[in-house]
Amino acid sequence: MQFAVISFRENKWGGIVSQGLGTSMLQMPNIMTHPQIWIPATLASAITGPMATMIFKLECNGVAAGMGTCGLVGPIGCFSALSESGNLNWYTMLGMACICVITPAILSLIFSEIMRKLGWIKEGYMKLQG
Repeated sequence: MQFAVISFRENKWGGIVSQGLGTSMLQMPNIMTHPQIWIPATLASAITGPMATMIFKLECNGVAAGMGTCGLVGPIGCFSALSESGNLNWYTMLGMACICVITPAILSLIFSEIMRKLGWIKEGYMKLQG
């Protein structure tokens, strides 16, 4: 979701769908050329990971762990693990929305805008090929 949001100006709505519901690995050629574009997503993940476990007490099954929003595998795995453990409630559902979509999108956008203002990320660095 992070790459979908921070590359919106280059990739528009097709980028939101392909990277948000598809895979952020579409950015791999751009990451190899400009590795600094990985920083906003990494910082957002460093913040949301502890929030997921310490604040919202989220759980995930081993197959879906680390998948993020790719094909909704991460949220579905989280939903499944919480259901099986009996810990699925309104609070954990709110946590899944915050941790899987809302907070990473906002944080990565903030970090990427700071990096753009500093000149570390330039226009076109995140343009998808094809």
